[in-house]
Amino acid sequence: MLNDFPRILTLLRKEKGISQKQAAEDLGLAQALLSHYEKGKRECGLEFLLKAANYYNVSTDYLLGRSPVANGAVITHSTIENAAAPEKARNLSADELSAVFAKKLVNNSVDVIYSLLGKTKNPQLTDRIYDIFSCAIYRAFRLIYKSNPANDMNMFKTPEEGVGQLITAAESVAAAKAELSVSAHETEAPVIKRAELEGQYGKSASVLLNMVMHCEKQMEKL
Repeated sequence: MLNDFPRILTLLRKEKGISQKQAAEDLGLAQALLSHYEKGKRECGLEFLLKAANYYNVSTDYLLGRSPVANGAVITHSTIENAAAPEKARNLSADELSAVFAKKLVNNSVDVIYSLLGKTKNPQLTDRIYDIFSCAIYRAFRLIYKSNPANDMNMFKTPEEGVGQLITAAESVAAAKAELSVSAHETEAPVIKRAELEGQYGKSASVLLNMVMHCEKQMEKL
């Protein structure tokens, strides 16, 4: 069984707001066995997997961590290309199409993040998130600019030597300040549940959750 299964099984129960005892009764097994499943001490069979998916109204792919959204959808480059009909009509190249839709993925995710930020009633956190984004955008633009040797690096005030470490340091400082802001205002922040997130933001929530999964896969490789 994939390592994600115990975590997701526990998350679904808690989001449903029921005790482990109640879930075990509803699913027709002993609480001790459900506890083993949630802690990853035992692997379940196919029958329980299907029963749990029906009980929590999610796909088996979601339960197994193969998809970050309830219906099992995963956004890939092929998905992006297949949805590119309007852009294809403009005779864009495959690389241009990829860039157009990658931009849409980022924009949709940022829209959800800033909508959620507005509900936190925490302007300090909003400022720190902006700092984090600005560092990522700076890094991306500088890499694109640098990709052609004909571009004059005097465009930037910060010299090339050591700039990567400086950007990383700036991101780390912004993230640390964001953590402090979260700790100071945590009681005011909204409760975020996967089902409500998908219900309110639809495809944009799916995009955001797929990007979260993509990043976690990158971290797993480290």
